[in-house]
Amino acid sequence: MKIESVDFFYVSMPEVLDIGDGSQDALLVRISAGGNEGWGECEASPLTTIASYVCPMSHSACKPVKYSLEGERIESVNDIYRISNLVHENSLDLLQADHTLSGIDTALWDLFGKMTGEPVYRLLGYNKANSKVPYASQLFGDTPQESFDKALKSKTDGYKAVKFGWGPFGTKGLKADIEQLHAVREGLGKDILLMVDAGTVWNGKVDQARERLAALKSVDVFWLEEPFRNLYLEDYKSLSESTPKIDIAGGEGCNNFAQAQAMIKYAGIKFIQIDVGRVGGISAAKQVADLALVSNVFYVNHTFTSNLALSASLQPYAGIKDYTICEYPVELKPLAKEITKTSILPDENGYINVPDKPGLGVEIDTQSVKKYLIDTEIKIGGKRVYITPDI
Repeated sequence: MKIESVDFFYVSMPEVLDIGDGSQDALLVRISAGGNEGWGECEASPLTTIASYVCPMSHSACKPVKYSLEGERIESVNDIYRISNLVHENSLDLLQADHTLSGIDTALWDLFGKMTGEPVYRLLGYNKANSKVPYASQLFGDTPQESFDKALKSKTDGYKAVKFGWGPFGTKGLKADIEQLHAVREGLGKDILLMVDAGTVWNGKVDQARERLAALKSVDVFWLEEPFRNLYLEDYKSLSESTPKIDIAGGEGCNNFAQAQAMIKYAGIKFIQIDVGRVGGISAAKQVADLALVSNVFYVNHTFTSNLALSASLQPYAGIKDYTICEYPVELKPLAKEITKTSILPDENGYINVPDKPGLGVEIDTQSVKKYLIDTEIKIGGKRVYITPDI
């Protein structure tokens, strides 16, 4: 059967704050075929991503993403991979293409899972989905006391692992960072895994990152995440070889498989973190997980948005038993919580489980989507090329 429609829905909180919180807006993708609907989410600027789908052709290698999708058949998983390859061929010079493809590819997997009655992880070749240990992902507080309070709450809530990131960390000097680190460790106690996300704050400044290693070691940090921007391979490698030894995580900024491959091979990282909504979708993420498995690097999902995105992010490594942890955001804005009827919650033992239902196993709450929907219209030369679709 053929793809009948591809719709984009730009949703946003009434006010978007200047903080490192990606749950304040979203771009949802709905693909329809044969009486079924598949849903995906792009982790990217919504308006920019819509534009990449409908923009005019610039030349043979810079076509709009819709050129590779509308009217294509979807009859097997091979068609999903084929469409991904078409996008890369036809939109080679369209730099937003992989972000746009990420939501599309995810929606195609969800669609085909519903068509066949199979969960996505089975379509990817896994016999079962293994439970994951969620780490409560959150921002540092503005003060050490706020961070302590957040850490204590995560401990009280029963999390076995917690990550703090962004906020003031790395911006107010070494002494302030040390105070933050000791505050969260005090709040968590000694037995809970602690990860720290530097939010690329030391980009190009390896010495500043290196100055924090002793402090990170003193509070038994499990990993240091994103000390630098994506693909700053020499900086990552240099820090990974510094003492005291702290394992490094990175990769959430990877926009395609090749970038993730470079991070795995040359950055010296121990953990590769992949965002399905950025890397090109579930197809590309599964390719990264397979490479990590043979490269002595641990694959971890990156997600800081909705439960739709969370389910999608778990599928590529659901069946790999040795990859035991997953990012689990605990400070989502109402939008990210409400746009799905499905909530993926820790079970009685504190583990996260992939929904064992067709597709991604996540139901969209269309009424909530309407609540946050941003009416959008794009015209080119007086001709309308996009208007917010009905939902």
